[in-house]
Amino acid sequence: MTDAYVHRISVVIPVYQGERTLDAVISELEPMTVPFATPGGRLARVTEVILSYDRGPDRSAEVIRRLADTHEWVSPVWLSRNFGQHAATLAGMASSGGDWLVTMDEDGQHDPTDIGGMLDVALDEQADLVYARPLNRPPHGAIRNAASKASKRILETVFSGGSASEFNSFRLVLGEIGRSVAAYAGTGVYLDVALSWIAARTRTAPVTLREEGDRRSGYSFRRLFGHFWRMVLTSGTRGLRLVTYAGTTVFLIGVVYSIYLLVARSVGIVNEPGWTSLMVVLLLGIGVVLVALGVIAEYLGVAVSTALGKPSYLIVRDPSSGPLSHVERSTPVRTAPRE
Repeated sequence: MTDAYVHRISVVIPVYQGERTLDAVISELEPMTVPFATPGGRLARVTEVILSYDRGPDRSAEVIRRLADTHEWVSPVWLSRNFGQHAATLAGMASSGGDWLVTMDEDGQHDPTDIGGMLDVALDEQADLVYARPLNRPPHGAIRNAASKASKRILETVFSGGSASEFNSFRLVLGEIGRSVAAYAGTGVYLDVALSWIAARTRTAPVTLREEGDRRSGYSFRRLFGHFWRMVLTSGTRGLRLVTYAGTTVFLIGVVYSIYLLVARSVGIVNEPGWTSLMVVLLLGIGVVLVALGVIAEYLGVAVSTALGKPSYLIVRDPSSGPLSHVERSTPVRTAPRE
């Protein structure tokens, strides 16, 4: 039995320095603008490629205009100034209309033919968010790769940053989920953290990363640290709650130690005049201050969640009537050509 449903895919590409690489990326996506079969046999089609221009230093704008003039399925989005990769991605997602959104880089590192496999994982696992899982090491330096892995692990374990180890700029997300995130996400929010707020099921799909065209990444270690720190600040309120826990712990230790000092003073173990009272005041005072800071932190946590745009709920359509309901495989199978 043939499934006539064709999954419509919108590809969003934030563009900063794409003058030398965009033509090749668009050429690889062009065969996928007609219905093709995924490795699992589902029909899909790239209905639009949104190039979100983030005001880079090269001539990417000219390339975008030319590609939009020669390909009707290429849609440019013009940002007023440079806002950063995540803001540009959100702008492109907000301008999309497909059943599924795929975000990928401009530099050719991501292979468009992997999109079919990611869609299969989404349908097989009934996941509304699928990240690429590189089978090879990212084409960066060893120090940067190690720092990236360590920072994601810290975010995941210490600051409750969702499945941070899976975060990747090559992702497939259900269209209505992605557009909702683009609509409510607050200023400076980290995109993957915002997606983790509302994605019911997240999975990964194996891919092989390629070299970044003929240029290296423009991210310095300073910018990468800023990237990590924004993940920490937008991952939630656990960091603030740690202040509460620390203050309560210090206060309780101070109370216990103060009792010990008072007993030691009364039995003559501590004989220094004024030392016992000074330590009691310091320990209890510091504990009270830290507890007070913790209470303030809890109030700040509420304000932070509101400022980031974290929703109390999100209404979506019945899953049985959306793209996730079309899981049947189609025959005959024609896979997208691989270069």
